[in-house]
Amino acid sequence: MRHNSLWRVLKRAAPYWKIILFCLLSVIIVNIAEIYKPLIMETVIDDFLIANELEHGLYSIPAMGIIYMLLIVISSILTVAQVNAMNHASQDIVADLRNEVYTHIQQMPLSLLDKHSSGRLITRATNDVEALSEMFTDVFINLFKDIFLLIGIIIVMVSLDFKLAMIGFTVIPFILFITNVVKKKMKANFVNIKSLTGQINGFFAENIAGMKLVQIFNMQKEKEEEFQVLNDQYYDASLTRLKLHTLLRPAIEIFNTLAIALLVWYGMGRIMDNTLGIGVLYAFTNYIKQFFAPINDLAEQYNIIQSAVVSADRVYELLDQKEYLEEYDSGKRVGRLEGNIEFKNVWFAYNEGEWVLKDVSFRIEKGQTAAFVGATGSGKTTIINLISRFYDVQEGEILIDNIPINDINLKDLRRNISVVLQDVFLFSGSIRNNITLHSPVSEEEVQNALEMSCADSFIDELPNKMDEPVSERGSTFSAGQRQLLAFARTIAHNPSIFVLDEATANIDTKTEKLIQKSIENVSAGRTTLIIAHRLSTIRHADVIFIIHNGRIIERGNHKALMELGGYYSRLNAV
Repeated sequence: MRHNSLWRVLKRAAPYWKIILFCLLSVIIVNIAEIYKPLIMETVIDDFLIANELEHGLYSIPAMGIIYMLLIVISSILTVAQVNAMNHASQDIVADLRNEVYTHIQQMPLSLLDKHSSGRLITRATNDVEALSEMFTDVFINLFKDIFLLIGIIIVMVSLDFKLAMIGFTVIPFILFITNVVKKKMKANFVNIKSLTGQINGFFAENIAGMKLVQIFNMQKEKEEEFQVLNDQYYDASLTRLKLHTLLRPAIEIFNTLAIALLVWYGMGRIMDNTLGIGVLYAFTNYIKQFFAPINDLAEQYNIIQSAVVSADRVYELLDQKEYLEEYDSGKRVGRLEGNIEFKNVWFAYNEGEWVLKDVSFRIEKGQTAAFVGATGSGKTTIINLISRFYDVQEGEILIDNIPINDINLKDLRRNISVVLQDVFLFSGSIRNNITLHSPVSEEEVQNALEMSCADSFIDELPNKMDEPVSERGSTFSAGQRQLLAFARTIAHNPSIFVLDEATANIDTKTEKLIQKSIENVSAGRTTLIIAHRLSTIRHADVIFIIHNGRIIERGNHKALMELGGYYSRLNAV
């Protein structure tokens, strides 16, 4: 799974092969320059400063100096160019991946979203994707550069003096041993850190959304303690990561110093015997420093790669859940539905075996207003969720206009259904954007929607009217004002089926009158489903369904149910 996920991420770089090829060629040229510079100094020291050989043409100290400076300039230019090019490509790759994650989340059904906390989903789209970005920008090319440099240095050192090279390489087995021990501990640490990051993001998302409740019930201390536990765990995991990370660099530095000391010790003896040039020893000390620099880099890159591997697994774990995604483009295309709704022996459970609806059957004709009454958990909201196909039934069948809803194109189905919830959700932006939802709704249609919904009663008093800013979730508006905006949104989009889920709950009497008028305007000429909180608001309904323990136990209009003297009449008597 690990290597497969990482390989899938790397394959995303294939369209950028020209940029990658340029970067690789640049790295090769830069590395050749880095390897050649100590050889220039070796020639200057041994040939010109010690042997006093005659200088001529390119074989001279001035020419060598010019070549040395040119190598530095060319290396700098190519390094900047390849870094900028790779950064640009990596950001494109990561941006596409982030869009794919977001699109995937949008297509996830509620049944699947219920199994993921919002914090963990946010972590997938932010922290995990960013870890992959770091891999492309800091590792993708640099890994090749460091490996190429190591191989080049080994070849040059062995060519210059085999025995001296072997002396310098004696410390490599010890470095490999330490690196292997540390990397095993890093794997588990990165998995733990990613998990804790998701938990912390989830905690923040949950508690910010519920901050009003936290403050009302004075739960600040308890929540602080809960967060402190998570924060301490993340602190310990991060501290472990830093310890493991910092352990490698000092260890490599120690062996680097030891290797140089061995070279100087062995080389000075050879210099005294006139079997080794000072310039060669100088070159070797430089090569050893160059040799251990990429080893240090590889240790750091390993940390990034481990983080990227874990992140890639988490991202593709989410993206691979495609068999559950909602199919928006499949199914029978329909225009405007008439609004005939029929349930045939429907059984439904959120969790296997825990039936919420049990053998529910009913029919609502187009243009009718139907109300659903029952205790909390009786299944009222579930019926609404099933009509919108947020969930699919386990047994039975739901039809709209005599077409099974599973056969209807999902976009077309939901385009014909509009739901107004008790807790209206408004997006950040403006009132206008929250009504049109960026759809091609004309100004005339918007104004008509405002009048019919009675939302103009407060919008006309706002400084910016329709362009009044809306904060996150519409927190600056009252519950009643948010409801009126929701009605305006519904009217503007002209659905065939209108659903109200406890829409008049917790609304003051004055606002309720406006909402009742708005409901009458919205429901005119379209099928309307009402989940009732206040029974006084549904007396006009054509049919009322009484739901108890997932079954319809009574049905009829207000008059018929009152005459029946059953559950409904007892509720009205309270």
